[in-house]
Amino acid sequence: MEKAKVYFTKDTSSEGLIKLYKTLGLNLTGKVAVKLHSGEEGNQNYLGPDFVKPIIDLVGGTVVECNTAYDGERTNNEDHDKLMEKHGWSKSFNVDIMDREDSLTLAIPNGKVLKENYVGSHITNYDSMLVLSHFKGHPMGGFGGALKQLSIGCASRLGKTWIHSAGTNKNADTLWDNLPAQDLFLESMADAACSVHNLFKGKIIYINTMKNMSVDCDCCAVAEDPCMKDIGILISTDPVAIDMASLDLVKNSQDSGKEHFLERVSSRHGEHTIDAADALGFGTKEYELINID
Repeated sequence: MEKAKVYFTKDTSSEGLIKLYKTLGLNLTGKVAVKLHSGEEGNQNYLGPDFVKPIIDLVGGTVVECNTAYDGERTNNEDHDKLMEKHGWSKSFNVDIMDREDSLTLAIPNGKVLKENYVGSHITNYDSMLVLSHFKGHPMGGFGGALKQLSIGCASRLGKTWIHSAGTNKNADTLWDNLPAQDLFLESMADAACSVHNLFKGKIIYINTMKNMSVDCDCCAVAEDPCMKDIGILISTDPVAIDMASLDLVKNSQDSGKEHFLERVSSRHGEHTIDAADALGFGTKEYELINID
């Protein structure tokens, strides 16, 4: 597989997002789903509506989310709706909780751990997808980027349980009682990500924003403050390449806070998700980073 193109700018403003999208030269058409992390109640690091409004308005997108498998303010439709309103998403955009009614099963014929994935059933209402990831750490996956948004992010509450349990449990109420070996979970994320990428193949764009980079995810109600200075924004049509490039930018940074960030990644075997996704062949770790500044 030839190297994937990943475009990069140090401009972490809303204008930087627009500049990258126009540089990529692929226009998303039809009804566009915009997958992002809307932020758990209490989280201070998520990227809010004001930051992403220009790019979402440009593509005419609908903000899509799915309910969580952990207890919080996004675990059911009613509470999730209230939080989307409180955080300003519903005021600024059309919002769709994709698993509001049900899950949709996606087959993963080449999956290493999972042979099927469960996503929000509304996903088939969309013709294309913009994955707006906030690149940061994660308490279970080591880091969160494009691959996490594709897998955990697009999974229904049932699907999140299925991925976290490596395909052994569909009951969120008992999920946290018996978790699988870490690498099985990470490989399950890669399998699930593959199914969503292939669903929108040729009609999906990935943006990783490297700002407010805490070791904790936006799903954490109590999260550490950012440990690194902002780095920039990346865009690609390859989710494996963009996550690899983002992680390499952290590794190559001169920021003293990178050691804390990388400890979170390594202690959770985070890079294994990238390796597993690369092995599935829906993306590649080999990339060309193109600086547009």
